[in-house]
Amino acid sequence: MAKRSAPEVNAGSMADIAFLLLIFFLVTTTIETDSGITRKLPPIDDSEEEPPILKERNIFIVLVNSSGDLFVEDEKMEFRDLRQAAIDFLDNGGGTGDEACDYCQGAKDPKSSDNPVKAVISLQNDRKTQYGRYIAVQNELVAAYNELRDREANRLYNMDFTEMEATFNDPEFLGDKDKLKERISVIKEMYPQKLSEAEPKK
Repeated sequence: MAKRSAPEVNAGSMADIAFLLLIFFLVTTTIETDSGITRKLPPIDDSEEEPPILKERNIFIVLVNSSGDLFVEDEKMEFRDLRQAAIDFLDNGGGTGDEACDYCQGAKDPKSSDNPVKAVISLQNDRKTQYGRYIAVQNELVAAYNELRDREANRLYNMDFTEMEATFNDPEFLGDKDKLKERISVIKEMYPQKLSEAEPKK
């Protein structure tokens, strides 16, 4: 009796099925992404110029230790007082002559910052500082800048600075974007955000 040949399996459609399954899984799978903090890094400075020497009074040192305690200028401070302390430092306007600030409304203490352009806030932490505490302190310092920017934007343009930025970034805004961008730049130059984040201490 002759052997009967086994019928061939038509595998031509297998590639189509695999392709359809691949598309199905690509469309239905959700990929989780870690959310982080939005920060724009400064551009790389290739110039060989030495960085300017900062006067000690123009540096506002904020330290968060491993226990979550807050120290400002080596003195312990409550978290709720941090924003106002930063505003007082940035808006001090203690400079004279070329370093004078005609829009500052601070105490003009000669032992504090000369003007907002020269003022630098240095945020430091220990290696065991809790991440949430560090971010909360950082947010308060950024809020101090925003509060001062809002004040000047309202004085000059009758509009909050945060509102100006939101309007500028709105894709549906049909107004004069160049004019708005120029106004935002003016306010940023008045209160530049110089927030230095130092290496963690041991």
